[in-house]
Amino acid sequence: MSEVRTRRLADGRLAEIREDRWRRGAYELVVDGTPQSHVDLNDPTEISFEYIQRMANVVDLAAAPRSPITAVHLGAGALTLPRYIDATRPGSRQQVIELSRELVDFVREELPWDRRASIRVRYGDAREALRSLPPAMAGSADVIVVDVFAGAQTPPHVTSVEFFRAVGMFLAPSGVVLVNVADGPPLRYARSQAVTLEAAIGPVTALAEASILKGRRFGNVVLAAAAGGLPAGWARALFAAGPHPAAVLSGTELRAFTAGAPVTTDETATGSPAPGKGVFRL
Repeated sequence: MSEVRTRRLADGRLAEIREDRWRRGAYELVVDGTPQSHVDLNDPTEISFEYIQRMANVVDLAAAPRSPITAVHLGAGALTLPRYIDATRPGSRQQVIELSRELVDFVREELPWDRRASIRVRYGDAREALRSLPPAMAGSADVIVVDVFAGAQTPPHVTSVEFFRAVGMFLAPSGVVLVNVADGPPLRYARSQAVTLEAAIGPVTALAEASILKGRRFGNVVLAAAAGGLPAGWARALFAAGPHPAAVLSGTELRAFTAGAPVTTDETATGSPAPGKGVFRL
């Protein structure tokens, strides 16, 4: 039987770290029954969640192989992507912002990451905590990851054009913003987030499992935005990298996908839709 370690957080949520029954040394972080992260302590480059793998594929293209980068992560979970970046790009400087210190402490105790890694964790609301980043970081981040959830939904205040403009202040001229969007048919929220991110940062590329972008089921869509759009050739490389069946939308295909979708503002933001019963829960 797989081992389960638990921690009741001050806000009443139950955090669990469950041993992967199929992979020795791998664990899943679950909060109130919803899987949040999966990490392999023996090999941080082994990624289980398909949307994290799509983000990692973008990170792989962000600079020459093994070259260190500067990354900012809004939302921590079990630090799957920061661990991946540290393993594949030694010497990278990373800032992680997470609301719950208790959750990070639980992860740090049970699933410690390499102490040599340059990963700085800051605590607080993702939008408010951006103000705590060192002023010298303005315009320096090669990758900014937005993966903020309260339970199984993204809060409204981190979905607006005003929020993404604040995020963009820390982006390097050639940097990429990656956003995890959870949505289902008819993908109104994902379409709106794509045009919102484009209005704040620049041209967007959408990455997902093919059936999700076709509106057949609820799931995760990764949006990647850069000031001038992703470099030529990235779309083909990202499609080839999978996981498959993969879909990559950019240019005219992305514009067709988002046609008529409104830009989300602080006044109109409603956050992500609730997933159907059992979609993300164990």
